[in-house]
Amino acid sequence: MTDFQKPWPLWIGTRNWWVPVLAGLVLLALLAPFDGPLSQWALTWPQDVRAFFASITDFGLADWILWPSAVLFLATAILARLVRWRLMATLLRQFAVLYGFIFVGVAAPSLFTAIVKRMIGRARPEHLMDAGPFAFHPNVVGWSYQSFPSGHTTTIFALAMVIAFLSPRWFWAALALAVAVGVSRVSVQAHYPTDAIAGAYVGMLGAYGVRWVFARRGWMFAFTPEGTIASRPLSSLRRYLALKRRGSGPKPTPARP
Repeated sequence: MTDFQKPWPLWIGTRNWWVPVLAGLVLLALLAPFDGPLSQWALTWPQDVRAFFASITDFGLADWILWPSAVLFLATAILARLVRWRLMATLLRQFAVLYGFIFVGVAAPSLFTAIVKRMIGRARPEHLMDAGPFAFHPNVVGWSYQSFPSGHTTTIFALAMVIAFLSPRWFWAALALAVAVGVSRVSVQAHYPTDAIAGAYVGMLGAYGVRWVFARRGWMFAFTPEGTIASRPLSSLRRYLALKRRGSGPKPTPARP
């Protein structure tokens, strides 16, 4: 799981792709009968514990990730077309691709979940007593029947993988936050455990899929001869910093007669 240069985790992308898929479905099927009792159990957690989870659950919202990355992408992409210094323009384009990867890596799986949860229409825990954990009502606008998968969990796990692809040393910290947010969705009675687990699967695999597409296009990542995916460092940033240390800068454009 921690070898982030593999194109896909586990055996996905190979002939045995069905093994992790089947394992995930079996896990959800085995846990589904416990969704109701576990949701009720979460109500008995100490108030301080539930307050902590309530304070971090909004980290699963996509807005705080997507808006900054979208603005930074647009700003750097526009500036890259305006500056005349070629090295600076290349550096800005590289940063634009970086911000674009963060945006798409989180937005794509989050959008997928937003669509699927409306098609499935599973009732949230607030309907546990009157409808049970397996009531379904596909809809577009009814929030209380959009439980599976968890959107917050999808978003935060996608972000954890995006961070892992860009800077693997931060993966475990990002994963810890993602797990805590997933648990928080059960604690605040917004989702059942299987909703959070499914959201984690979608978030992680969605981020892998976005990176695969970027690598195919040569954006930020590239396939190696061994079939792995390597990140393409911001080479222009190193060159720019070297020039700054030497006190160099862009050469003036000769005046036209």
